[in-house]
Amino acid sequence: MERHVLYPGSFDPVTLGHIDIISRALKLFDKVTVVVAHAGKAGLLDVDERVDLFRASVQGMGNIEVHPFSGLLVDEVARQGAHAVIRGIRTSGDYEHEWSLAGVNALLASDIEYVYLLARPSLAAVSSTLVRDVIRHGGPLGNLVPAPVAKALAGRKF
Repeated sequence: MERHVLYPGSFDPVTLGHIDIISRALKLFDKVTVVVAHAGKAGLLDVDERVDLFRASVQGMGNIEVHPFSGLLVDEVARQGAHAVIRGIRTSGDYEHEWSLAGVNALLASDIEYVYLLARPSLAAVSSTLVRDVIRHGGPLGNLVPAPVAKALAGRKF
């Protein structure tokens, strides 16, 4: 049986922290499916652009698919034929949030496993929220996002 995991998020935009989680997930699972939520937290980029930028950022990395999704995560896990969900944890606040989500999701579908990877210390401060602030103020993105994202967003006004 193929070990298949979903990696959900808004990815608005995808960061180097997200890419690190993907590369580490590929060591644990045969296939990683990134599911990009239609409703992003901040609405900086539309879902199609977020999907395209994520695909460009993971090109050649391994058995990865990237799709948009809406609805309940547990339903998407079933649609994609996955057995687990992977998430990154940067802070204690992330842990508390993820713990609550996993608890509710377990009540909806108890057969899904949740796997959490701690952010590498060098990337723990990088969040999409802070990256959006850097983008809005025209700051450099090279140490925060993958090269395709930095190239696509360079010079754009939001």
